[in-house]
Amino acid sequence: MATKIDKEACREAYNLVRDDATDVNWVTFKYNGSTIVPGDQGVDYETFKRKCTDDVRLFGFVRFTTGDAMSKRVKFALITWIGEDVSGLQRAKTGTDKTLVKEVVQNFAKEFVISDHKELDEDYIKTELKKAGGANYDAQTE
Repeated sequence: MATKIDKEACREAYNLVRDDATDVNWVTFKYNGSTIVPGDQGVDYETFKRKCTDDVRLFGFVRFTTGDAMSKRVKFALITWIGEDVSGLQRAKTGTDKTLVKEVVQNFAKEFVISDHKELDEDYIKTELKKAGGANYDAQTE
């Protein structure tokens, strides 16, 4: 059966993360049968990381604040998590299913495909987002 996405519900969750007026910093999109639907959402990145278990595949849209004392910037990441215990067929389908998620999640600085918990490290993600951001003016001195 072909995978579908609940666009309206997923768009609402996506907009919560993008909205500066909310505290929501991340949302997951998960599988409910053959339909991708919004999953959990929250404020703390560590809580998001705990959702990424070895037996699941999910998509995460996460807000990060980067920069220094002079300039703070909000960057968004699209994280595709594929746990180590996910079957080969499901792993392969995740790649094609991501196109459905990208119909909703359209604005992000960088995309990650991760199956190793070490790569979920917040500092690693932020470093990669900074690289994707172009010019870096972090507290430069001469």
